[in-house]
Amino acid sequence: MRYDIAVKKLREAMIVSQEELANIIGVSLVTVNRWEKGKFKPTIKVKRKLNELFIKYNINDREE
Repeated sequence: MRYDIAVKKLREAMIVSQEELANIIGVSLVTVNRWEKGKFKPTIKVKRKLNELFIKYNINDREE
């Protein structure tokens, strides 16, 4: 999965800022920013939380 694309789509679907998403997931703002820039990938623990949100908001990693 391309987390850089998917995380940004998720934020847009949720209508939240990077900081708000970070607080929801329990990570720092810097971490979310790095995911969106493709510099880092989430840990397995965080991927589970993100995947729940991807399902809830019907987000996939395919570019449209």
